Amino acid sequence: MNTSPVSGILTRTSSSAYLISKDGKKYFEHDPIWSGYITHWEGKKVFGRLLKEKDYATNKPMVILWPDEPRPKPPFVELYYNERLTKYMASLFGHNAINVDGGIYNFSHKLNENEVMTEEEFFYRPALGEFAPSPRTGMFEVPEDGPPYYDKFGRNFMRTIHVLEIKGLDTEQLKVLYNRELDIIHATPPKPDKPAHYADFSIWTRSCSTIIRDGLRDLGFPDIAGTFPRDLFVSAAMVLGRDQKLSVRIYRRTQLQVPEAIPSVPGPFLNPVNLFRNRQLKYAPL
Repeated sequence: MNTSPVSGILTRTSSSAYLISKDGKKYFEHDPIWSGYITHWEGKKVFGRLLKEKDYATNKPMVILWPDEPRPKPPFVELYYNERLTKYMASLFGHNAINVDGGIYNFSHKLNENEVMTEEEFFYRPALGEFAPSPRTGMFEVPEDGPPYYDKFGRNFMRTIHVLEIKGLDTEQLKVLYNRELDIIHATPPKPDKPAHYADFSIWTRSCSTIIRDGLRDLGFPDIAGTFPRDLFVSAAMVLGRDQKLSVRIYRRTQLQVPEAIPSVPGPFLNPVNLFRNRQLKYAPL
């Protein structure tokens, strides 16, 4: 299976969809292309490749597409605050992830979600196959007698993402710190009654926010605070934004609306001071 990226114009006909390259070659004409891509990028240049995961309807490898958009070149870091998914109570506070030189570190209470992801998979995976919400419940579902639906498609289709872009950090050291955390997580024996979960996960000390926060502290920024996602984002923006050796930019990746996801909303602050600090942040246009 060829998983190397190709580029072309996303084209739809009455019977199929595909990418057509500059030299007229068609890609993915007989592969499953998600309708969400067509909604947002028909007629535009995109990149694409095949995933190892298969579409449930066709049993063929799924196509992942992503836009031809400007991205920073390494070394760089992007801290993400993902707004809350309103259909999940567990998502009340939203979520943090961090991009270090193009590899996005994700930490979670679920073992298989503690990983380093490519940018295209984090932002733009299709809502097909195991990535899709269950057609029965519209949410996460792993039935005993059927295929799993993890409801984990592209995060930018699921919600608006607030981005803190930082240039000037020691990205090699940051990768060492976060890779070490992943090694610790995957070496931790799960609890017998919850084999799919990280046994030492704690919203207070070992969560998506605190692991990322502690890595930034170990890098030399002990004033960065926050136990929950939105508080961490604002604190990091304030602390790193004051460092004259760094270049910092804040912007939003607005949610790309699709039927599989309802609009996201910002989660609450746990520290009331951050409500005032948040109003001081200056968001740049994307």
